[in-house]
Amino acid sequence: MNLDRLIVAFDNGLRTLFAPAHSARPTPGEAIAEPELSPAERQLAAALMRVNHTGEICAQALYQGQALTARNEGARAVLEQAAAEETDHLAWTSQRISELGGRASLLNPLWYAGSFAIGAAGGLLGDKWNLGFLAETERQVEAHLAGHLDRLPAQDEKSRAIVADMKDDEARHAHTAQSHGGAELPEPVRQVMKLGSRLMTGTAYWIY
Repeated sequence: MNLDRLIVAFDNGLRTLFAPAHSARPTPGEAIAEPELSPAERQLAAALMRVNHTGEICAQALYQGQALTARNEGARAVLEQAAAEETDHLAWTSQRISELGGRASLLNPLWYAGSFAIGAAGGLLGDKWNLGFLAETERQVEAHLAGHLDRLPAQDEKSRAIVADMKDDEARHAHTAQSHGGAELPEPVRQVMKLGSRLMTGTAYWIY
């Protein structure tokens, strides 16, 4: 394993967890006026955006871990590009949580460490499985975000704009990973991934 890449991965982890994320793209819905939300609606929107923020923490960790152990430069490039765009999502969700008066989850360092280990292990299995894991992760996140669009208050167009753009990005990442040779994961693996996702989202919703 390349020591330089390991140092970069460690530095990226520290930045992801403890430094403000900066977006290379404008925040979706930035020009939309802040909606009138009841306390319950504001609490719901903040909780959902906290879940999405934790999901982006996990995504950064997964892709950094996968890129670290990827054997092919093409596969590594796909993973690093996805991670860069997920940084935008991290910045968008963090900003929206603040606007809603919420807080990020205190368990994010734990989720990062676990996700990084899973990503690194996935990379060791070979690039077709590495990219297949990326594709399946993004498909599950896309479905998860679609559910959030159903749950967010209808008048919270600022949050909805962010989630909609994130959903489009995730679908594109999944397609890119598959087109670069990602393998279809076995059904038991996909089910385990779904269970892990439910554990993370449920915990992030309530613990902050």
